[in-house]
Amino acid sequence: MKEIKVETDIIKLDAFLKWSGVATQGSEAKFYIKNGDIKLNGNVETQRGKKLVKGDIVEFDGESYKIV
Repeated sequence: MKEIKVETDIIKLDAFLKWSGVATQGSEAKFYIKNGDIKLNGNVETQRGKKLVKGDIVEFDGESYKIV
C-alpha cells in the first residue's frame, strides 16, 4: 500500500487521483470514476467530488493508496 501525504483536511476524489499520479488529467480521473474503476474503502465510488479524509483508502488497478 502506498501512503500519499495530503496537506489539507479534505481532498476531492478526482483531485486525489491526479495528486497521487493515478491520473494525469482531470478528464482521465473522471473516466476512471464514472467507469467504476475506483474503490473507496472497499466500495466502488462513482462520485467525482466525493470528499476524502486522512485514513481513507483508494484502490485502482490492483494498487492501494492510503491518505495520510
